Amino acid sequence: MRIVVPEQATGRLTDAWRACVGTGRFELALRRDYQESLALVQREIGFRHIRGHGLFSDGTGIYRPYEYRGSRQVRYAFTYLDQVIDAYLELGIRPFLELGFMPAALASGDQTVFWWRGNVTPPKSWQGWADLVRATLTHLVGRYGLDEVRTWPIEVWNEPNLTVFWQNADRDAYHRLYEVTAHAVKEVDAALQVGGPAISPGADEWLLPFAEFVTARSVPVDFVSRHAYTSGPAQHVPFGTHQTLAPASSLLDQFASPRRHLRGSALADLPVHITEFNSSYRPDNRVHDTAFHAAYLAPVVATGGDLVDSFSYWTFSDMFEEEGVPTALFHGGFGLLTHRQIKKPTYHLYAFMARLGDQVLARGPDHLVTRDATGRIAVLAWAPVDAAGDTPGPDRHTVRLSLPLGTAASGAAFLLRSSVDEEVGNAWTAWCEMGRPTSPNTRQLDALREAAEPARRHARLPIEAGRVALDLHLSRHEVTLAELTTVTDETPPWWDDDRLLGRTAGDGSPRDAGLDEETT
Repeated sequence: MRIVVPEQATGRLTDAWRACVGTGRFELALRRDYQESLALVQREIGFRHIRGHGLFSDGTGIYRPYEYRGSRQVRYAFTYLDQVIDAYLELGIRPFLELGFMPAALASGDQTVFWWRGNVTPPKSWQGWADLVRATLTHLVGRYGLDEVRTWPIEVWNEPNLTVFWQNADRDAYHRLYEVTAHAVKEVDAALQVGGPAISPGADEWLLPFAEFVTARSVPVDFVSRHAYTSGPAQHVPFGTHQTLAPASSLLDQFASPRRHLRGSALADLPVHITEFNSSYRPDNRVHDTAFHAAYLAPVVATGGDLVDSFSYWTFSDMFEEEGVPTALFHGGFGLLTHRQIKKPTYHLYAFMARLGDQVLARGPDHLVTRDATGRIAVLAWAPVDAAGDTPGPDRHTVRLSLPLGTAASGAAFLLRSSVDEEVGNAWTAWCEMGRPTSPNTRQLDALREAAEPARRHARLPIEAGRVALDLHLSRHEVTLAELTTVTDETPPWWDDDRLLGRTAGDGSPRDAGLDEETT
């Protein structure tokens, strides 16, 4: 069946999908490979904010206590902080500040998380924590200006409902942390944006008590945050993980969850930010590297903005290291890019999104049709996937559309189609065919970068009664972008493609001989 796409837009495509992207711990941004990777992402996708862990962890080195003449004092060192923020702003991206984890010298305990040992215990001095928050934000305002810092959302901690991220997953202790932190933020400037509780999936029972707590105690809150993943328990193998996946629609259900749970509360109308989302919550699950993953997430990225104000892909790069330094180029990292800027299929899903127009003409379970101000039509389409893995997915999936290309009764449209699937735009497949080299040499890296580029096809299609019939035949796990523009033919009247190799006219005489003589 051919879907007739209407001429009039049905709505606007929000940019919630590009409002934020995740990153590894804060100080990784000091590395050259990190900055080169982020520069590539910003050129081709262009996220607005970036969020990661470890702002206050010891690797960033902000909290520096010392003793002088018998008095214990604190010096705040912003050397790394400034370098990271400077790099972000130069690359056209702003921080989404996550306040955590606890500096070891300020921590009440020694429980840590990750290979790089982020401390996850409450502060031993609530005053000391408040002073740290105020000092850091005051410094940022002084360096970058109040108007700028007001555009940086500030989130209090990360997944406090999990014992691995917050000692004993103590909800009351988190509420106190949030209260102290939010007041410290607002003491710097009342217009700074602060929010939480940054909970993981399966912890929605935290939302209403959080709302009741901040309401009862008049604690400021400007947004609500939550995370979303669809993977089951980890099945560990050496340097890797296997997991089951719920259908991708589960992510959209999770996006909608905060507003559903907070309906009727004082926080019901606040912005909702999904500050982490992906399929697996593990940084060593190789599903992240595959074409399946791009097709799996396509309906989420295409429609998630209808449910939340932002949803942040976790993460832009495999430079991450929660489980240690990766042991192979492709290791199942969260990133849209591997180390060395190898693009994964999901990278192209985002790059395709960046080329869509802002007027939504049609949506479906396997497509999104948009138009921009110039009249260019862009279609994002994807093949269905079997999240359970019971089948490989269909070998072929067809999307048939009738697209409006203006009121012209006839003419032609230029089609440019870009695709990734199991074979093309898929460096993972190429890497597997290479024998999965753990440290590819220069020649192999060049080959992988070439293999990572989408397949490009083009055609000239007829416009009939102002419409173009477009048939998109998708292979297994394919994601494709089809862009159509009307053709303005500027071929000069003397040009004849039949004479490209000097052939003569059908009567044996040179065609347009007079012109030939004149221009000889």
